[in-house]
Amino acid sequence: MVIHSNMKKWLIIIVVLAAGGAGYFYWNKNSKARPAGQSPARPTTAIVESRSIQFVLTSAGDIGPADQVSVRPEINGRISLLPVDIGDQVKKGELLFALDDQDLQTDRASRLTDIEGAKLTVEKTHRNYERNQRLSEAKLISQEVFDDGKTDYDLAQNALERSQKALRVVDDQLSKTRIVAPFDCTVLTRPISIGQAVSGSGGFNSGTEVMTIANLKEMIVNAHVNQADVTRMKMGQTVDIEVEAVPGLKFKGTVQRIAPQATIKNNIKGFAAQIFLKNIDPRVRPGMTANLTIPLISADNVLAVPLAAVFTEQGDRYVYVKKEDNFEVRPIQIGVADFQYAEIVDGLASGETVSLVRPSDVPEPNPGKKKKKKADDAKVKAAQNTTDKTTNTASSGKRAVL
Repeated sequence: MVIHSNMKKWLIIIVVLAAGGAGYFYWNKNSKARPAGQSPARPTTAIVESRSIQFVLTSAGDIGPADQVSVRPEINGRISLLPVDIGDQVKKGELLFALDDQDLQTDRASRLTDIEGAKLTVEKTHRNYERNQRLSEAKLISQEVFDDGKTDYDLAQNALERSQKALRVVDDQLSKTRIVAPFDCTVLTRPISIGQAVSGSGGFNSGTEVMTIANLKEMIVNAHVNQADVTRMKMGQTVDIEVEAVPGLKFKGTVQRIAPQATIKNNIKGFAAQIFLKNIDPRVRPGMTANLTIPLISADNVLAVPLAAVFTEQGDRYVYVKKEDNFEVRPIQIGVADFQYAEIVDGLASGETVSLVRPSDVPEPNPGKKKKKKADDAKVKAAQNTTDKTTNTASSGKRAVL
């Protein structure tokens, strides 16, 4: 048993050594086939060719409903009907909840009785007033009796008007016991149950929130746009939108509103913007994150070169154009640029080759301009030193006199 175990160990060692030897042989063969220090080379030149360039602004925001309402009763009461729950879709005019109106109905019946009594009083006083008016014309009663009858008639009319106004108040309160949907909506939250007492919106803490509803057919994205980019945005711009929670879902939106004042969010100063969504997919829900792509400026089928080929010297832009075995400096004018390519307005032709690196054997452009700038800088510095010395001398002399 011991001999068999030793043979097994030696067999494993031989296999490991053989595998290591094969790996070394393969590595050594590839190393000889490729020169030392050689690695996959990056391109150093590019061809001037036509392409479409689009500069876009990217941002992110939270999706939310365009119309969202916190539903609260206007009067105090107790929930008697609550036919909807979270997620239910409700049509405009359908009942959201109702308050117990038993006390109000009793009050209304009492007001109706008061009105009937007030009408009878008005009729009686009106008869007395008309009779006293005839007697007064016949000089059969005194003026005081006539005036008292007229006053009773006026007071009866006032009492009838008060009763009618009280009835209208009760009817108005009764109408507020039934709350219906103001638009086609979906119930987002509903923290209240049947039988629970609620306060009206005119009371403490603006009333009790019974539910929140929203129109999920019209939604917006609330985004925070950097202050450096907001000046390029304008109302009505089309926005490409992707939703992180729904891979592959893409649709369009429109810039609906841009805040006039900057705010700070995540330590970045920017402006709040609202993007109105079009053709909303039913999978999109409030609270999801949307990635926005806003095209700001574009150029179709224009001559373009990579940004790496464009060099800048003291505000002048130029490229190195290949001519046979060397490169020459050529000034250019660029137009629209994105993060990879720049449009060539003037200075290059289609098919020319430009360098992506600065050639070592080509002199820098505008050497005279650079020397002149250095000389001007030197003159300015010398003049500044002279002024400083004069100022110091004058100040020293003044102190000596004092």
